[in-house]
Amino acid sequence: AIPGSIHNPMAKGCHRLIRSGAKLVESAADIVGPLGGLLDSLRRASVADSPVIETVDAPLPEHESLLNIMGHDPIDLDTLASESGLTIAELSSMLLILELEGRVERLSGGQFCALRRPDPSSRSPDTAT
Repeated sequence: AIPGSIHNPMAKGCHRLIRSGAKLVESAADIVGPLGGLLDSLRRASVADSPVIETVDAPLPEHESLLNIMGHDPIDLDTLASESGLTIAELSSMLLILELEGRVERLSGGQFCALRRPDPSSRSPDTAT
């Protein structure tokens, strides 16, 4: 709140805030500091009360389909959109998930490349020891 002239009716709200004990805030630390242990106790309580979320390592079918559309060569988002029928928003979300999983690499020029990992269950019998 910035105090104004006592003669300016537009400054009454700021004056009321100052009168009621408003504090100066210049950075996030000015807000977090006085809260101190309250934030820690809230964080501990929310972690204790939150349900355990199990992650599934199996890829989603639509992600597998997208990887198949991508092929082995770098591909741009517009081409992916036209070949998959998905919107740019849907593709962006899926590509981010695949990138975080290490299955897609973002390249320069707005292109993406599928990273192919060998499937251990698809080994040919002659490579077994």
